[in-house]
Amino acid sequence: MTLRLTDDESDALRARAEAEGRSMQEVARSAVREYVARHDHDADVDRAAAWVTTNFREALDRLGQA
Repeated sequence: MTLRLTDDESDALRARAEAEGRSMQEVARSAVREYVARHDHDADVDRAAAWVTTNFREALDRLGQA
């Protein structure tokens, strides 16, 4: 895989890597892992909310009328 960054993105990544004492590749890979984990969590929350909505529809409706 080739990742093409703008000059500004590359400069920011380089600065972050230097500040952390890590390589640009390490910082970029870490960012990708964090991004994927955050979006996987969001999908899990969406599935859980859909399950609750489906399985507790009557109770939620009653609460909404209270």
